[in-house]
Amino acid sequence: MASSRLPGKPLADIAGLPMVVRVARQAERSGATAVTVAADDERILQACAAHGVHAIATAADHPNGSDRLAEACTLLGLADDAIVVNVQGDEPLIDPALIRAVASLLEQDPVAVMGTAAHPIHRLADYQSPHVVKVVLNARGHAQYFSRAAIPHVRDALPQADTQDGSPHTPCPPDAPALRHIGLYSYRVGFLRRYPTLSQAPTERLESLEQLRVLWHGHAIAVHTTLQAPGAGVDTPEDLERVRALLA
Repeated sequence: MASSRLPGKPLADIAGLPMVVRVARQAERSGATAVTVAADDERILQACAAHGVHAIATAADHPNGSDRLAEACTLLGLADDAIVVNVQGDEPLIDPALIRAVASLLEQDPVAVMGTAAHPIHRLADYQSPHVVKVVLNARGHAQYFSRAAIPHVRDALPQADTQDGSPHTPCPPDAPALRHIGLYSYRVGFLRRYPTLSQAPTERLESLEQLRVLWHGHAIAVHTTLQAPGAGVDTPEDLERVRALLA
């Protein structure tokens, strides 16, 4: 609710529904057993109740989304072997199939404690941008590292500029593609309850990426790779108007 660029954005009207309700509706289409909004503001809880969306009140002082989700799992009484997916409340265009795919990672991979998603990067500007988080995978499809830096670094083959006409320009060879991380996570509830007790990783502090704590402590994060970039989240008034136009 206190977003500096778009104050009150969870309740922003999009084609007759508050944004957070639109996100919940998309999540319901994923086939999830249940969908719950975890919020620290009474106005969000009231908006959800008015539209028949289950919501619970969580503490206002959580340092990150994983800690908030851990509290929500406790309040909901979920078993340690349950799988939950954390969908940001400002993603009204989130694809239900992507939610389902990220949840399925943990059903298929007994080693991983978390799942997430990524898609290929085609523009050099995105590859080089510190605002675009990149991920490199190992042979099992697990994350090796996440970074705001341009990874993997291509020593001899990196193009120097995007094409003049603005068309896509793949920055990495096919056998080592550059992948943009999508901020959608699935968790095993038992691990999620342990997450707040893990010490912060030095790389987590440097990169400001909380998922690096998981890798630092030796746990596996499975990654679903999709060819389609997800619909962008809503961070600014311009983003909101774009989404309103799409869903009008």
